[in-house]
Amino acid sequence: MIPAWVADMDLATAPAVVEALRRRAEGDLGYPTWLDTPSCGPLAEAFAERMARRFGWDPDPSYVRSYSDINQALQVLLHVWTRPGDGVALHTPAYHPFLKTLSDMERPLRPIRLEPDGDSWRFEVPDLSGCRVLLLVNPQNPTGRAFTRAELEELAEHAERHDLLVIADEIHADLVYEPHRHVPFATILPGRTVTLTSATKAFNLGGIRCSVAHVGHPELRKALEAQPPFLYGSAGLFGVEATVAAWRHGDAWLQETTALLDRNRRTLAERLPSRFGYRVPQATYLAWLHTGVPGMAATIERDAKVLLSDGAVFGPGGEEYVRLNFATTEGVLAEILDRLSRLP
Repeated sequence: MIPAWVADMDLATAPAVVEALRRRAEGDLGYPTWLDTPSCGPLAEAFAERMARRFGWDPDPSYVRSYSDINQALQVLLHVWTRPGDGVALHTPAYHPFLKTLSDMERPLRPIRLEPDGDSWRFEVPDLSGCRVLLLVNPQNPTGRAFTRAELEELAEHAERHDLLVIADEIHADLVYEPHRHVPFATILPGRTVTLTSATKAFNLGGIRCSVAHVGHPELRKALEAQPPFLYGSAGLFGVEATVAAWRHGDAWLQETTALLDRNRRTLAERLPSRFGYRVPQATYLAWLHTGVPGMAATIERDAKVLLSDGAVFGPGGEEYVRLNFATTEGVLAEILDRLSRLP
């Protein structure tokens, strides 16, 4: 069985991260100097430096809070800022743990449906009355869409009109392919936006458990500061060490990896069997494949021995799709394509 479902890369870790963790493990594992700072000191500074260098955004490091991962950060924010029954607008199909969070926390989903449009995807914003939050995933998972500034400005108008907090999950921002660009939502609506990100996707550090929330919304910052300081925990020493090393010293590895991913997404376009509909993603390492048949993931697992994500778990619009992770070597991807081509 070739597992091509979970959003982890099948690639070696960046040497800069490995070296940073080795130095730390061989050195001092005591309390860090930033233990009592919610921003984890060097983590916030490295985040701000990276945003300025790569995206032309100058976030205030003092607005940063650390969490174990994006899902925890989202749940904390919804818990502090909303109540059961408050609607949350989200593009669908959507990252399925977010859908489960909304269901578990009784925050009704207001879908913003992504519809096929030529070689890309489009959306129309529905009436957002009754919503309290716009949960924006950009670049988008699972479609790989990198939203344009014009699209983000349209969403900002809706957020202002309906007085919405915008929680922008930008974890795939480092994985956008030319000629597309990532636009941080906080550059458009800074006082209403919380930006969530992490090095875990671009640098394959999912087990490190470290993420950042930049809380641009002043009232939400006050609400978080009113919580007991240790209630939600924070990132650990190794998580901060690995993240800072990735963001400050990992770009050579990231450039090489992104070139591989770019080749792989184009290989899919060239070699995927015609039974699969495929729009080349503008970002991420996830291919959203149209099968025309609900439940096709189980058939592929049984007959081709390739494990993909069933599109149904991604909510409205995903029923006839499967998601394929192409963050692997060219040889493994070739084997996946060979197996898919032999499906009966």
